[in-house]
This record gives sequence, C-alpha cells and structure tokens, in this order.
Amino acid sequence: MKLVITIPAYNEEETIGKVIDEIPKKIKGIKKIRVLVIDDGSSDSTASVAKKKGATVLRNKKNLGLATTFKRGLEKALDMGADIIVNTDADLQYNQQQIPALVAPVLAGEADLVLGSRFRGSIEYMPLQKKWGNRLSSWIVRRVSGLPISDAQTGFRAFSREAALRMNIQSTYTYTQETILQAAAANLVVKEIPIEFRKREGSSRLISGILNYAARAGATLVIGYLNHKPLRVFLGVGGLFFLAGFILGMKVLLHFIATGLVSPFIPTAILTAILLIFGFQIIMIGLLAEMIKNKRSIEEEILYRMKAGK
Repeated sequence: MKLVITIPAYNEEETIGKVIDEIPKKIKGIKKIRVLVIDDGSSDSTASVAKKKGATVLRNKKNLGLATTFKRGLEKALDMGADIIVNTDADLQYNQQQIPALVAPVLAGEADLVLGSRFRGSIEYMPLQKKWGNRLSSWIVRRVSGLPISDAQTGFRAFSREAALRMNIQSTYTYTQETILQAAAANLVVKEIPIEFRKREGSSRLISGILNYAARAGATLVIGYLNHKPLRVFLGVGGLFFLAGFILGMKVLLHFIATGLVSPFIPTAILTAILLIFGFQIIMIGLLAEMIKNKRSIEEEILYRMKAGK
C-alpha cells in the first residue's frame, strides 16, 4: 500500500516544515509514504522549505485557489501510484499524528472516504461565526447528500484510490462540499473519525473572509445539488407554480360553470394561464436536465474507466 499525503499551501513557509515533520514516518499496513506539497503560487519560501523536508513539490505558476490546487494534487497523487490519499492543510491546525486513524477505515476496506470531524473531536479555537457557519453548511450537506456527517468543511480527509478516481472537481473555489456530494452520488462509503483541531496563528491564506467564503461555497453547493438531483429541484419549483395556477384556476372555472361568464375574473384567468404555463415549462426543463445528468453520468463512468486503466 502506498500513501500520498497532499498539502495545498499558499505562503506557509513558517508552518509547512512543521507539518511535514509531524507526519508519521511509519504506519501499519502502509509500505511507502510520500508527501506532495501543491504550492499555490506562493511568493515566499514555501516550496523550498517543503523540498528541504523531502516533499515532492508541484507548483502553480500563479495563485489559482483552493479547489484547483486540491484537484491538481489529487491528480498528481494518482499519477504517483497512490493507493490511499490523505489531504491536509499547511497551517498546522490538524494533528498529522492522527493520519493512521484517518486511513484505518480505508485500509480495513470499511470506507472509501474518511472525514476528520472537528465537531466530533476537539476544537482548541474557532471564531463563533465560522463555527456556526460550518455547522449550517454541514447541515445543508447532510440534507442534500443523505449522509450523516457532522463536518462537511474539514480539510483533513482520506480517499481510497477508487474514491479519488471518482472525483471530478468542477468548482474553482472549494472542494469540500462537492467531493462529499460526488461520493454520495457514486454510492461510496463515507465515514467520520473525531480529530483534534488546533488554533491557527495568523489568518487563513487559502480562504479569506467568512462572508465571501459562505457566498461562494453556498453557490458551489447549490450547483452541485442541481447537477446531481435536477429533476427533484425543477419538479418541486415547477410544481409550486402549477399548483398555484390550479388553485386560482378553480375559482375561475367554478364561476364559469355557475354563470357561464369569465369577465369578472379576467385578470385571475390570465394569471392562472401564466402560472400553469410557467410551471409546465419549469417541469419540462427539469426533465431535460435529468436527461443531461444521465448523459453526464455515462461520461463520468467512461472517464473513471480511462483514469483507472480499465
């Protein structure tokens, strides 16, 4: 078994060396451990420090953001022949000594994706707005994915090779929620283990601003949900318009049956027609989107088989 630990990093020269030093040199069931640092266009000595510590370094020519950096790391780790991939952060907030516990369910064949949950473990410090934002986002991901997870935003996670091959990151901002939705769509087994989350020195360099993160991560989540369950969304929205039109139309219809006239309710009749037509169109869009989703599923299966060499 070969383990590749990916570390997205942006201007983390002060902590990247400590993170690499903390990674266990031996793990039961793992024959080879490699460290891959993906330097997201750092302007400091992050890359050179990582190289001195023995890590393989993959550099972005410019700052591309967390999702793109993670995606490049995942692809590179697969090219390196990884059987298991662990992703962690470069800021020393995650305890790398917990990597053996993180990969244990994958080694035992009990999980395809293992999430290190901060909320089931211990949190030394997290700003209140970030804590509640993470809880809200995790609740939404739970509802959308159907998976009983407590921490959808954790950056400390382990992928089996099968799970990594199934990932097709579309977002350019964050990968955390999207990978969980894709895992659920692919019927992969997802588990959580409690982890230690330490206080960060300084501010995050990969993600800046709670409101900005919430807005962009929320958009990623909405798009991800539409990608995986379009018919449910459009059928629900279209159905509401159709139902509203039907209820209004009944009033017009009953008056017409009783009197043979529509004239007192002409505005209502027009609104009824608009609502019914609009609702019907939305439902038709949902059916079309569902057909596109099925086509994309076939294409993703072909892509998976190409990456897996099957």
